[in-house]
Amino acid sequence: MEFSAKDHTFAICAYGESPFLRECIESLLGQTIKTRIIMASSTDNRQIRGLAEEYGIPLYINHGPAGIANDWNFAYHHSKTKLVTLAHQDDKYRPEYVERMLKSVSRAKHPLIYFTDYHELRDGREVATNRLLKVKRLMLLPLRLKAFHGNRFVRRRILSLGNPISCPSVTYIKGHLPATLFVPGFKSNIDWQAWEMLSKKKGEFVYEKSPLAFHRIHMGSETSATINNGNIRAQEDFEMFLKFWPKWFVAFLMRFYIKGEESNAMEQ
Repeated sequence: MEFSAKDHTFAICAYGESPFLRECIESLLGQTIKTRIIMASSTDNRQIRGLAEEYGIPLYINHGPAGIANDWNFAYHHSKTKLVTLAHQDDKYRPEYVERMLKSVSRAKHPLIYFTDYHELRDGREVATNRLLKVKRLMLLPLRLKAFHGNRFVRRRILSLGNPISCPSVTYIKGHLPATLFVPGFKSNIDWQAWEMLSKKKGEFVYEKSPLAFHRIHMGSETSATINNGNIRAQEDFEMFLKFWPKWFVAFLMRFYIKGEESNAMEQ
């Protein structure tokens, strides 16, 4: 199926008062192929409304239940196009993200999601590699072969060792997916839970090895907050591993996985 610019929406998930929201918006406006942009938030404030008005971006306020999963579902449901990218307010994209994405999903037979490699942003500088990024790229190595994009066994084996997929880099092909993607409950593994569910479905996880997105690591981010709260993160990781492995093996696996997550902490 051939997808074009009219088929895609960037849905910005805004929360609180992020000092990086403007930078995120400008990276979306700077795409080589322009597509629709909307903003969704459950925290209505002057900054979010002001930036939405300044850039002419439709703003939708979620007055329903709070929580990351509900906020993501709200933004997803308000995107009326066939393709949706949930843009996290602290992150940004390379100018060619949309162009590369449209080409890749158009070539796929039955794409479920499209995602890319990414770089981190720490203290205002771009980090192209570190221990965590190296491990994630190694985990995704099989998906560099297009033949494995639709292989459910390969996808599940990758996810059984952790979550190497960067959520902000993901574009969702709505017509091939369930109406509701994210399940409330988790604080940090909402995306991993969604990938696990989608990994069982017939279709393709289309992987682009080029780093087309930037994920920002800072003390105010939800990622850093949940990692620094080790009990929450460890419990959620344990629950996710149980979807793939027996309990005795999960206990063994957790010893190594927790060390890997420390690369995402701000103390580095």
